[in-house]
Amino acid sequence: MGSKVYFINLRSNSKKNNLSNKLKRLFDSAKLNKILEKGEQTAVKLHFGEKGNHGYIHPVFVRQIVDKIKEYEAKPFLTDTNTLYTGSRTNSVDHLITAIENGFAYSVVGAPIIIADGLFSKNSIEVEVNLKNFDKVKIAGEIFNSNSMIVLSHCKGHALAGFGGAIKNLAMGCATASGKQMQHSDAKPDVIKKKCVGCGICVNWCPKKCIEIIDGKAKIDHDKCIGCGECTTACRLRAIKVQWATNNDVFLEKMAEYAYGAVKNKKGKVGYINFVMNVTPLCDCVPWSDAPIVRDIGVLASLDPVALDKACYDLINNEAPLPNTEINVNINPGEDKFKHIHKNVNPSYIFDYAEKIGLGSKEYEIIEVK
Repeated sequence: MGSKVYFINLRSNSKKNNLSNKLKRLFDSAKLNKILEKGEQTAVKLHFGEKGNHGYIHPVFVRQIVDKIKEYEAKPFLTDTNTLYTGSRTNSVDHLITAIENGFAYSVVGAPIIIADGLFSKNSIEVEVNLKNFDKVKIAGEIFNSNSMIVLSHCKGHALAGFGGAIKNLAMGCATASGKQMQHSDAKPDVIKKKCVGCGICVNWCPKKCIEIIDGKAKIDHDKCIGCGECTTACRLRAIKVQWATNNDVFLEKMAEYAYGAVKNKKGKVGYINFVMNVTPLCDCVPWSDAPIVRDIGVLASLDPVALDKACYDLINNEAPLPNTEINVNINPGEDKFKHIHKNVNPSYIFDYAEKIGLGSKEYEIIEVK
């Protein structure tokens, strides 16, 4: 039968059946309370949205999950990690400002915000995974240290992954900035000489001591460099290039391995909720939100991130596409919409690989919650 995935639709005709109350029933039906214990620190992992984006999960819906966690006497905090790219969430100060401006103030959501990887993404724990692409992965310290975690994910497209849901939220969202760099590319970093002021911060952060200051500029010895990304994230002036080039299948494998590492120390202590609403072509990291490609479908929950993502992926692909969107040709229900938008990606490969490494099961049973 596969893993159980619980589903609520978006129809409502009474106060009892408004989405806020249905979310609470979904939480209980999926037995997410089983991962919680009285007094423990529970991370609510979500994406606060880049400034200018509005596709992220509505803070009022997040409040319902926070209230359920409190009902079971655990202590929730909202969390995410700083970004690799330059934007409104590159460091914790800007990240917190963006989160509050996007509606995630304590007065709205009822929980504090803790950016899990610290001010400049240096709060990092290495987790041993011993998988195909990584022996160890770099997970944000306060995600690692939390006792349990509820992962709230907005399902949407993604330029490199094709599709983003719970697995991507774990992989990129729980990694430090250097961990994000290692997922994105194996390429060795280069210095942008025009931006470099020779401050030496990168020299001090390099774990292999392969950077030195020559004639007032940083120089990287590529023979010694291991591509860990520490220098990329340490440079305040962004004078070391972020490397994006990658093989897409390898990128998906790396994401699955990071997702595995993000929850390795929390067996039986992680629950997942996916919002299949505002299914935009790109992720919430871009500072805009394009028109949704399908109608809003509902919200799903599970204790299995692979089954949950696969169920959401299938539900979206089984829908007819909406007119006047990024899908600008006629495709039939059942055709892969994400592969149509992101033509060089095979989004479903991540489900195969994630199942192979033991993150979860592709087989699922959907149970509708009334």
